[in-house]
Amino acid sequence: MKQTSPMWSAIFGRKEKERDAALLLRQVPVFSGLSRRELAMLVEIGHRRAYESGEYIFRKGQPGAAMFVVNRGLVRILDQGPDGEVELAEIGGQGFFGELALLDDSPRSASARAETETDLYAFFRVDLEEFLAAFPQTGLQVYRGLAHVIGERLRAMNEQLLNP
Repeated sequence: MKQTSPMWSAIFGRKEKERDAALLLRQVPVFSGLSRRELAMLVEIGHRRAYESGEYIFRKGQPGAAMFVVNRGLVRILDQGPDGEVELAEIGGQGFFGELALLDDSPRSASARAETETDLYAFFRVDLEEFLAAFPQTGLQVYRGLAHVIGERLRAMNEQLLNP
């Protein structure tokens, strides 16, 4: 059986990971309207992060700097209630959270904790702003997607408040 050289494995393995990341991002409403080429460029500015079960991704009150997309694992969004931590949301594969950090550096309104071994893609506001300045049409699409998601979440929250 012929062995593949480490150099070729690294080159082709990287391409496969980039393709997988682009397919993942296509499932995220913020990025779903982007072309294959735009998604490939976006993958270049993403940062892959791994978290152990129980590890905090961020805590309430920390400055918001990045949005996260769950590639694998489970994340719980938590806040402190009068009797301890309260789960606000559970986010699994292809889900995302922290999107408000793409708009400003306001403190996080809740904590995010990995419940299982979790693999995430992080998009930092500073990197995204540079990307969007270089590619304004793509930036417009990303911000439209972001506005749509925030609007949907706001409507859902209003519905919960009005009809508990």
